[in-house]
Amino acid sequence: MEHETANVDLTRALAGVRVCDLSQGIAGPHATMLLAQFGAEVIKVEPPEGDWGRLLGTQAGDHCVHSWQYNLGKKSLALDLKKTEGKAALQRLVQTCDVFVESFRPGVAARLGFSYEDVKAVRPDVIYASVSGFGQSGPNSQRGTVDSLMQGFSGMMVMNSTAQGTPHRQNMVAVDVLTGVYLHSLLSTALHRRRIDGIGGFLDVSLMQAAAAFQSAKIAEFHASGGEPQAFYGPVGYLPTKDGAISISCRIPAHFETLCAVVERPQLALDARFDSLQGRVNNHEQLMECLSQATEHWETIRLLEALQAAGVLAERVQSYGQWLEDPHVRHRKAFRWQDAGALGILPLVELPGAESRDAQVVQAPSVDQDGEQILRSLGFSDQEIARTRPAPR
Repeated sequence: MEHETANVDLTRALAGVRVCDLSQGIAGPHATMLLAQFGAEVIKVEPPEGDWGRLLGTQAGDHCVHSWQYNLGKKSLALDLKKTEGKAALQRLVQTCDVFVESFRPGVAARLGFSYEDVKAVRPDVIYASVSGFGQSGPNSQRGTVDSLMQGFSGMMVMNSTAQGTPHRQNMVAVDVLTGVYLHSLLSTALHRRRIDGIGGFLDVSLMQAAAAFQSAKIAEFHASGGEPQAFYGPVGYLPTKDGAISISCRIPAHFETLCAVVERPQLALDARFDSLQGRVNNHEQLMECLSQATEHWETIRLLEALQAAGVLAERVQSYGQWLEDPHVRHRKAFRWQDAGALGILPLVELPGAESRDAQVVQAPSVDQDGEQILRSLGFSDQEIARTRPAPR
């Protein structure tokens, strides 16, 4: 019998926290979007033409899918920081903010007059985060970089090599997304510390360090193994079927023996190449080829039923479309269908463990959508607002 449990309601956990978000792209916006999902007021300060992250893929209105996803729950204020009026508006805004996030190249924020020291002078307890590719100092600090380059720089592409040994890029902005997760964790921790001692501080967060932190165990394993880390066990990974593929994991020797029996290749468990853990690791490619020749004749659902009934860990290899239709995903309400304006109705994946989000935090703003309201709340007159706001696009 299943028992219904109520998750801790975190939707207002950061209520009262105001965030000035000058970051663009994905890493910084992802972190601040997460703050917004937990109740923070996030003001997205972007140039009059909009965050360049709005151009990542096909656009509809002011958004692409990525900019919609990573700016949910925010307000938008467009300011031209090359102009005195734009700088004056930002200066007044930062006085009211608990958190300041920027993703310019190192040194740019200082040239604009909004370095950590500048912001701290008007908001002493501010939590200030700089997001960059390589960090605020060092030989590479002024290099421009993007997710795919950092996958190569960090060793991730080599670690994710194909069976033929070709380094392979993950076909998503993995480093950007995980950098946002790390930054959100740091900001949340810094906010908790500030509640205790009233002290803010500076966070230097880079894609380089986030990519390394994500792979820290593999980097240590590489060193410990003399540059030749081995798989933990085998067989593990992709096996083709007649109508798709499955993924298997046989860490326990008995599971390997059972797998061989189910696919009617019991001799593989007795083969001298595969009858020990080390043998299965050393000869993993050959083992998977032998198993593939057996599984490619099975229908996916029949093979899964047989393996799972026998206690072997196995799942279907699914596309995103299949995931959206999966009965377990639907039962868990792991996503909702959300109106995304000009983008149409999109699947919005729920945050793990925090599935209750209200309507306000599942909408993303157009450029300068909230500009007039924000400036008015800061005490700007109608004339000042007219001078400060960008001309209509």
